[in-house]
Amino acid sequence: MTKRNKELSLEKREELLRALQARFEKNMNRHKGLEWVKVQAKLEDNTGKLWALNEMEITDGEPDVVGHDKTTGEYIFYDCSAESPKGRRSVCYDREALESRKKQKPENNAIDMAAAMGIELLTEEQYRELEKLGNFDTKTSSWVKTPANIRKHGGAIFCDRRYDTVFVYHNGAESYYAARGFRGSLRV
Repeated sequence: MTKRNKELSLEKREELLRALQARFEKNMNRHKGLEWVKVQAKLEDNTGKLWALNEMEITDGEPDVVGHDKTTGEYIFYDCSAESPKGRRSVCYDREALESRKKQKPENNAIDMAAAMGIELLTEEQYRELEKLGNFDTKTSSWVKTPANIRKHGGAIFCDRRYDTVFVYHNGAESYYAARGFRGSLRV
């Protein structure tokens, strides 16, 4: 993997902030009681986090604020695209799974991609919280952070929404599908 510059140009930062603000204002139900001015000030003080949000944006994650940690003062962003982000699909779960495939390997894996982007995979609990804010993954599915006791047996878990219900499933960590990607979180 090539090392990428993790600084955005002033023009790119302004473009990203405009996109994030428009999304924030359009989806106030995701962050009741929060003010964009405060979120923007925090973002402008954390250019590395802006870079990570841009990575979420360019892979079609549509990041948006979904909470505020009053203890740390951090704003919490999740991928809020209707379906699993297009730029992060057809990946297996982690490097171990990728290396275990003998043929027809996917190009990448969710854990390494998230780390390279500077984000974390959603946990099952975070995924369920996201689904309270709307209907996500009605045609796709998303890998979620898998507990060690499941992963040690070769499995990984993913979630989606069908029949107005959030489902959690398991699969071999080495599996990958065109309709399965991953959603991330970022604290700023």
